Amino acid sequence: RPTMLPMTSGPAPEWAVHALADVYDPCCREKGISVVEMGLVRAVCADDDGRVRVELMLTSGWCPFAARLLGEVRERIAAQPGVDPDAVEVDAVWDEPWTPDRLSPRARSILRFLPPPSAVPDRDAYVSDHLRAGTARQKGEAS
Repeated sequence: RPTMLPMTSGPAPEWAVHALADVYDPCCREKGISVVEMGLVRAVCADDDGRVRVELMLTSGWCPFAARLLGEVRERIAAQPGVDPDAVEVDAVWDEPWTPDRLSPRARSILRFLPPPSAVPDRDAYVSDHLRAGTARQKGEAS
């Protein structure tokens, strides 16, 4: 049985996670956040005959890069040892929405998502604290 790695959506074969670790949603390429870290890979199912099915979530149904992204995922999976390149399916799934909860901790820190309003009892203090921290970080980067 292949080694399985945890992802935000469940386990996937280790070889598939590694193959997709440098495939990027074009919107996050410059930040170095892969489709795996974005939580876009919902499932990878492979059988002993080399057939593979990948379920990919998109952040938006209006994504202008969807076809390109699905194609790149398919190419990476098809190039893996033991995979039948003619038996690779990559499908966008729409039965559940992508949410920021699917982000890896690294991606979340890079994208700096704000907490839900209910988790911030004093909005003004939160904004003030984070503006000071951001300013201090920028000064440190400039020196």
